[in-house]
Amino acid sequence: MADGPLPPKVKISVHDLNLYYGDFHALKGINLEVYSNRVTALIGPSGCGKSTFLRCLNRMNDIIPDVRVSGKVFLDGEDILREDVDVVTLRRRVGMVFQRSNPFPKSIFENVAYGLRVNKMVRNKAELEARVEASLRAAALWDEVKDRLHDSALELSGGQQQRLCIARTLAVQPEVILMDEPASALDPIATQRIEELIHELKAEYTIVIVTHNMLQATRVSDYTAFFWMGELVEFGETAQIFENPRERLTEEYITGRFG
Repeated sequence: MADGPLPPKVKISVHDLNLYYGDFHALKGINLEVYSNRVTALIGPSGCGKSTFLRCLNRMNDIIPDVRVSGKVFLDGEDILREDVDVVTLRRRVGMVFQRSNPFPKSIFENVAYGLRVNKMVRNKAELEARVEASLRAAALWDEVKDRLHDSALELSGGQQQRLCIARTLAVQPEVILMDEPASALDPIATQRIEELIHELKAEYTIVIVTHNMLQATRVSDYTAFFWMGELVEFGETAQIFENPRERLTEEYITGRFG
C-alpha cells in the first residue's frame, strides 16, 4: 500500500500567546501552527488582532510602548520570545512587507542593495549586482526596471513599489515572509500580480498574509486562521474554512453577515 503525501513541516509553532497593550488584552491564548512552503491567511474584522499577531512573529511589537507578551513562539524549534534572541537576526529570517509600499527615497538598485550592504552579505560589487538582479527577478520586477535601476524608486507605480519592497525583503534571504494586506492599496491588475507572485514565492518561502479580502484568501492561501476579538476562532485548510467551517461564527463572517 503506497504511502500518502507527507504532511507539511511546521515552520512556526505558537503556544498560548497573549499580548496586552497596557491593560487591553489584544491577543488571548493563541495556539497556531504555520507550515513551511505554504501560505497562511489571517482573516477577521478590523481590530480583531490579525496584524498584532503577525507582528509577534518577528517581534515588531517590541517597538510599541507598554506592550506585554506571554507565551511561546517557536521558529524551527527556537523560542523567539526569549530575551536573549537577537532581534535583528530574527527580522532578517522573518521579513515583512507592509500594507502600504514604503520604498526608501533612493534608487531602485539601492533599495534592494540596502539590506545586503547593512548585513555585509556580499563580498564585492559583482556579487551585489547579481543579488540585486536575482531579487528583482524573484519579485517579478526585473524586466520592468532593468534599464532604470538608478532612477528613484519613488517614480515607480504603486504596484511596482510594492514588488520592489518584496524584492528588498527577498534580498536578505529570509525564511518567512509576513505580508500585512500587501495589495489593499493597489488596483485590480497590480493586485493580481502580487497574488501571482505569492503563488510563486511559496516554493521557496513560508508566507503569512493578513487580508480583509475573502476572495483573496481563497485564491492565495493553503491555510486560513479566523480571528475575532483577539481570539483564534478557527484554523484549518482554506477549502475547509470556506466550504465547511466548523464554527458558526466563522460561517457568519465569511458569508458576510457581520464584519
